[in-house]
Formats: sequence, C-alpha cells, structure tokens
Amino acid sequence: MMRGIYMDWNATAPLRPAALAAMSAALAEFGNASSVHAFGRRARAWIDQAREEVAALVGARASLVTFTSGGTEANNLALLSRGARPLVTTAIEHESVLKPARLAGAEVARVARSGEIDVAHLSYLIDRASDRAGKPAFVSVMLANNETGVIQPVAEIARLAHTKGALVHCDATQAVGRVPVDINELGVDYMTLSAHKLGGPQGAGALILGDDLPVEPLVIGGGQERNRRAGTENVAAIAGFGAAAKEARALHDMDRIADLRDHLEDRLVSFGQPVTVFGRNVPRLPNTTCFASGTKTSETLVMALDLSGIAISAGSACSSGKVRPSHVISAMGFDAATAGSAIRVSLGWQNDIADIDSFIAAWGRVQRAGPARSDAADAHISAA
Repeated sequence: MMRGIYMDWNATAPLRPAALAAMSAALAEFGNASSVHAFGRRARAWIDQAREEVAALVGARASLVTFTSGGTEANNLALLSRGARPLVTTAIEHESVLKPARLAGAEVARVARSGEIDVAHLSYLIDRASDRAGKPAFVSVMLANNETGVIQPVAEIARLAHTKGALVHCDATQAVGRVPVDINELGVDYMTLSAHKLGGPQGAGALILGDDLPVEPLVIGGGQERNRRAGTENVAAIAGFGAAAKEARALHDMDRIADLRDHLEDRLVSFGQPVTVFGRNVPRLPNTTCFASGTKTSETLVMALDLSGIAISAGSACSSGKVRPSHVISAMGFDAATAGSAIRVSLGWQNDIADIDSFIAAWGRVQRAGPARSDAADAHISAA
C-alpha cells in the first residue's frame, strides 16, 4: 500500500527512532514510578532522565518541568494556574487557549495582516483588564503560529507585561525543534511543549515554569509531578518525549527545510493564478507555508491532494475533521473566501526536493481541474 508524501508535520511529526527505542525499553519496566522498591526506581529513572532532557531543550530547570498528556492539557493547566488574574490573549491562539479564554471572558488582542500580534493593542488590553479586575493580568501568547508559522515577539511582550505586573504564558509547541527556544531569553513565566510536534509520541507534553510559580492542578488525587498533576505517569511516553527532546536540540536540517519551503512557494506562481502566502515577509518557522489561491475551498484542496497521495492540512489538526475557514487567517483581516481557501504545508527532516516536485505536479492537476485560470501574465505571489 502506498504511504504517500507527508507534508503535515505541524499536525504531528513522525516518531524519531531514538524515541521509539526509548519507549520500547521503558515499556519493559513494569514498576510504578511512585514505588520505592527497585522496580519503581527503574521506572522513575526514565522519567527523571526525560525531565532533564526536556528542561535542557528550552534552558529550564528540571524541577520546574511538569509532564502532562499533551499541549492542550498543559495550556489548560497554565490558564487555570492564573488564579484570579484577568486573562489576556490573542485572536490567533490555538483552540486549547481560545476556548477557555472565551469561558473566562478574556480580552483578545488583534493581529496585523502580517500575522504578527499587535503589541500596542495587547498592551492596552493588559492595562484595561488589570484596571477592571483590580489586579495584574495573565497573558497567554504563542511563540509560533501553527497555521502560518509566523513567529511572535514574545520576548518583547514578556518585558512589557512584566512592567505591568502581569505573568506570561507561552505556547511554544510549534517552535521547539525548529527554531532556538530558551525560556530565560524569552522571559516567560509558563511554557507549553508537546512531544509529538518534535518527533516524540502523541499523548505526552509538559508545562514548564520560568520560576517557582504556582500551579493549580487540573487532576487531583495524588502527589505525582511535585503535586502539580496527580496520576500514575505514562513512563513510556515520557521516555520517548525525553529522547525526542534530546535530538531536537540540534535543530537538524532546518536550513535545508527552509530552502524546500521557499522553492515550493516560488513554484506556485507557475500555474497562472495569484497566490497569497501568509506572513511571507515576517519571521516564520522554516518548515511552514500557508497560502491561498482562491480557486477552491480548503476542504476540496486537502481531499484532492490526499487522493494524489499527499498529506497536507487546513487550519489546526484538532479540527481537521470539520474543515472550516481558518480563524487565524480571518483574524489577520482577510475575507471569508480567502480564509476558506487557505491550506498549510509543513515540512520535516524526511522531506526532499522530490516531494516538492510531486506536490507541485499534484497542485497543477488540481488547478487544471478547476475553473478557468487567470491570465498567466497576471500571476504573482503576494506576501501577506
């Protein structure tokens, strides 16, 4: 059976061989990591080693790493830990931030057409939220957008927020392993990571603290994870997370992958239709391109390319079963038709130039099957 070409690494990355090896070895340990006997200590050793590797990935202290079931739980855990502080976030966050933010009545900052957060508006909202609540705010901003790849000015935001007494949470799940990430250089107080975005297993993540700050457990009933998350740890998944984190520190192949992305974008224009590449003129993840030509809906494009053996996505993978106009592209100020035709191609270390050529060939077939194309003389790529 043909496995096809995988270009959806922002949804999940293939499991690294080192992660698989660590998980297989950890699965052979059947002791409970909370037990004090030798069996339990061997299981605990896998968790301790992984905690060190995940901490090293972002320059954190191992004691401030709390393992979770993934990025969504870590985001929820961070937001819950704000206590009575009013919440301020942005319109382009992942749904695991936006949905609890809506329930909390959060202030939501706008973004520019480039996909970058409007820092001045965010600053205004921090002041307004703090004044209304009578206490400093809690700010949640992502480091790199999962759809456009646009990298946000998180260090600037953290400095600004701290002058106002606010705490800052950063969802860094898409950035780690693709660009350098250091929790101290960013200056954030809470940081979310997810194992499967960097070649670890699905079902493991972490909330990392910049300092010894409060964490309000979502799950209670035991003293695991320094009383920050109750429940028997998933030793094998955590071991795989640690192994993947160790390899991800090298940022292997990212320059080559960026060249592949740029080559793909340059070739899109050859089909005679104007193409909008979102965030092309601002800092982006090296592996991510999000674009729209307006000729077909996102859903049609994802399905048509899948039939050609190429896996891409539209919007967040968490909602891929219900393709709808991208809330990120809409927040950037584009109309519904553009937001409803945007797709994301995200690359990784297994992709090569032959994959790009195959994508372009399949893209051409899809475009020729659609409505009449624009005059080739008018074709261009615009950077949004």
